[in-house]
Amino acid sequence: MEKVIIEAQKRNKIDKASRSALRKEGKVPAIFYSKHHEPIPVQVSERAIHPLVFTSKTHLITLNVEGHDELDCIIKDVQFDPTTEKIVHIDLLGLKKGEKIEIEVPVQLIGSAIGIKEGGILQHTLHKVQISCLPVDIPEHLEIDVTNLKLGQAIHISDLSYDNLTILNNPESIIASVTHPKVEKEATAADGTAAATAEPEVITKGKTEKED
Repeated sequence: MEKVIIEAQKRNKIDKASRSALRKEGKVPAIFYSKHHEPIPVQVSERAIHPLVFTSKTHLITLNVEGHDELDCIIKDVQFDPTTEKIVHIDLLGLKKGEKIEIEVPVQLIGSAIGIKEGGILQHTLHKVQISCLPVDIPEHLEIDVTNLKLGQAIHISDLSYDNLTILNNPESIIASVTHPKVEKEATAADGTAAATAEPEVITKGKTEKED
């Protein structure tokens, strides 16, 4: 996993007005929390944190905060402005060496499924999975090879196995499958017939003729 160093400053004020002022300065209010530390309200540069939020990869972050040792963490939750979609707040979950963590990571499909050549459609059902592992073993994403997936076949959680992590999702959950394309010819034909036989609706506008 890629490791990134982020400079952060403590926040002395945590009220709404202070958070709004920070955002106008290009800063993002955040909270670092861990069962081994008291929560630490911090602020980080929006420019620095933006690439770590708008990506499909998972990053391990080393947070540099004055008065503290280096704090290893991951982005646990992000809040966005509903109108502008700008980042308004971030939760940073602290990690401890040698202690397992549960985290959600992206799933990336690789290869071209055989079933596509057979006329099927590749369906990517599960885009993220919940895993448990040590911080050092957190992957940026899980790669799933779909090359040998034939028409009518699927890859389930139970089909996956990794040495350094455990997937916590339901074993029966489908990650990807190759399905038959939906046939809508009959529905289209029926709609066409209905349209042809239906009487057109006549709408009259304007004034009626004056009676003699």
